[in-house]
Amino acid sequence: MKQVTVRYFASIREALDCASERVVTSAPTLAALRDELIARGGAHGDALARGKAVRLALNQDMAEEGASLPDGAEVAFFPPVTGG
Repeated sequence: MKQVTVRYFASIREALDCASERVVTSAPTLAALRDELIARGGAHGDALARGKAVRLALNQDMAEEGASLPDGAEVAFFPPVTGG
């Protein structure tokens, strides 16, 4: 098991009413962590659902869901940013 810090931004943060949390996980990748959070159901299931556009960052660098999840990492979830 590993501990990671998960940060939520913009509409995801609003939906969860939570900016960040410490998560104990056995997830080997960012995709597996997202699936664990979705499995919580409720707001997590809705905000992070598959099929919804969600961007991820690992230790403040943009990352793909297949990226390995190291112990102590910081993971950020946020919706795509549109310009205007």
